[in-house]
Amino acid sequence: QVQLVESGGGLVQSGGSLRLSCTASGSIGILNDMGWFHQAPGLQRELVAHITSGGGTRYNASVADRFIISRDNAKKSAYLQMNNLKPEDTGVYYCLANIRSPGTFESRNYWGQGTQVTVAV
Repeated sequence: QVQLVESGGGLVQSGGSLRLSCTASGSIGILNDMGWFHQAPGLQRELVAHITSGGGTRYNASVADRFIISRDNAKKSAYLQMNNLKPEDTGVYYCLANIRSPGTFESRNYWGQGTQVTVAV
């Protein structure tokens, strides 16, 4: 079994910052790519930021100049530093990790439970 646990969400004023964390635990062979997704109320989940196992990153254009994704492979964790937050950033943020099972060549995606971010005007 694999678990992803997110933390760091909360209520913040417009222009403020938050740092989200996501930590994987359980039966992990190789931790491949990781990503953060945003789901605004009533809308579909969309990719915010993605990071490869080697540290390569890409961002949704709406956050590219405000958010930074990083990871610590030793801690099996990914982070999302969110700066200059806007009301439209409000929603639930989900962590996604692609994980290979130990002793196999099988990889699959795992989701965290989500953490709520609310940006007040």
